[in-house]
Amino acid sequence: MTRTVYIVDDDDAVRASLHTLLSIRNDLLIRSYRSGDAFLQEVNDLDPGIVLLDFHMPGATGLDVLTTMNKDPKFVAIVLTGQGNVGLAVQAMKAGALDFVEKPYEADVLMQLLDTAFARLEQGSEAAARVNAAEAKIAKLSPRETDVLKGLIEGRSNKIIAYELDISPRTVEIYRANLMEKLEVRSLSEALRIAFAAGLFPNS
Repeated sequence: MTRTVYIVDDDDAVRASLHTLLSIRNDLLIRSYRSGDAFLQEVNDLDPGIVLLDFHMPGATGLDVLTTMNKDPKFVAIVLTGQGNVGLAVQAMKAGALDFVEKPYEADVLMQLLDTAFARLEQGSEAAARVNAAEAKIAKLSPRETDVLKGLIEGRSNKIIAYELDISPRTVEIYRANLMEKLEVRSLSEALRIAFAAGLFPNS
């Protein structure tokens, strides 16, 4: 599987050095940007990947880029910072960066961080896919079926759900059977897992 790394740094020598280093890995696709502004212009159309991000750049700074990327889980950022700029690194991590590398960086440290970042990105993609699948299933439910499911999440019996919704227990059973079929599950515990994955919590 090809993995994408985006280098965002205004220093031509740093970009060239990183490109040369990363090119030894044949599973990496490397794209370079000479400013945060240039990267942000294309960010919405880019594939998921790891961003190696300089902190100090004219125009959009590393912090500006991080703030924008935080809204999109398809990127994981590693900040490149000058030696001794630990305060900046902490600021970057608070803004959503996975980690930071001090320049001049050690190749093996950077490679290990990249592997960690890709693992994080892939876990995030899988989690997002699970949430999306759960939300799509919940969206199939009618408002009444959703009400019944919420009652089940809160641990209520069919009889109490029927009383609260002003319908008969038999009708609750029908809604319950329908929602199980729409969610493609056989047990209440499976239905609850989907409900929780989709964010359908008690009192929501």
